[in-house]
Amino acid sequence: MEHSMPAGIDLLQGTASAAGDGITSGRADVQPEHLPGSAQQPRAAGKRIVFTGGSGKAGRHVIPYLQKQGHKVLNLDLVDFPDKDAGVFTLKADLTNSGEVFNALTTHYTMAGYEQGYPEPPPDAVIHFGAFARNMIVPDNKCFADNVTSTYNVIEAACKLGVKKVVIASSETTYGVCFAEGDYDYHQFPLEEDYDVDPMDSYALSKLCGERTARTFARRYGADIYALRIGNVIEPHEYGDFEVYVNKPETRKRNAWSYIDARDLGQICDLCIKKSQLGFQVFNATNTTITTKVPTEQFLKETCPNVKITRKMDEWEAPLSNRKIREVLGFVENHNWRQYYPDSSIAQKLGIQ
Repeated sequence: MEHSMPAGIDLLQGTASAAGDGITSGRADVQPEHLPGSAQQPRAAGKRIVFTGGSGKAGRHVIPYLQKQGHKVLNLDLVDFPDKDAGVFTLKADLTNSGEVFNALTTHYTMAGYEQGYPEPPPDAVIHFGAFARNMIVPDNKCFADNVTSTYNVIEAACKLGVKKVVIASSETTYGVCFAEGDYDYHQFPLEEDYDVDPMDSYALSKLCGERTARTFARRYGADIYALRIGNVIEPHEYGDFEVYVNKPETRKRNAWSYIDARDLGQICDLCIKKSQLGFQVFNATNTTITTKVPTEQFLKETCPNVKITRKMDEWEAPLSNRKIREVLGFVENHNWRQYYPDSSIAQKLGIQ
């Protein structure tokens, strides 16, 4: 959920692996039936993925995770991938330009692609994180227009090229409190995917438009398009901030006392690629537990006494609940914040060594 529309000023926002899906290089006479994706072409376990906005805060962790799972990834962004040793190839593309998007989805993943002897076919999957990552990077009208246009262009191009798996970055901000004007309560807890989302800011509105666009194209083309309502993205070096978050929980209300480790977001994207035939879906993309020292229901009743709790919550369940993504996709977090928190007694209390 970050990256600019020219492919990506990202906060979420090479050379992808040069290995080519079992293809012999240098063949100029390869017939269409032998291209990747045909019934006769043996396929490697990994997928060919075009990832937009991969140079940003989230993408710089998600792409390496996907590569480790055997996927081949092309990054579309306005800036190079920050880790020059990661083997991530970046194609500069303006996602608000439909023609550039269509072309980018059928380009080689590295310069070595020219050795395969035929043009690159459309990818197996597209992951779209490219966007302005929040309000106040640019004026509201540009944030809204570019985010909506880029999401439309990416989804349309993918579907019209026959791509059957698209994952887009929506946002925790759709729940209406993160960028609210003033102090507002949530309607209810937990925050789940059927919540009546009603944000008041342009960034969150652009993300809701992206979800509706995804639903429309999933229905028209029979594609799987999953929208991830991504929580506050935490990089490994940012766990030092949790001492403030935990001891001053009022600072985390706008994030619903929840977060997503950037590396666990990589796992979520991989699980989305592997789980098919779900059509259009919305998933909260967050870690599992609340960022407080007090169990969830006790904390919420004390902090938000006028907000109803609609079901029994797990003892330490995050208010921005990831129950659906755990049950449907099989997500199991690897980076619980308590593993990195300086007060080990909390971890011991929760059974985390």
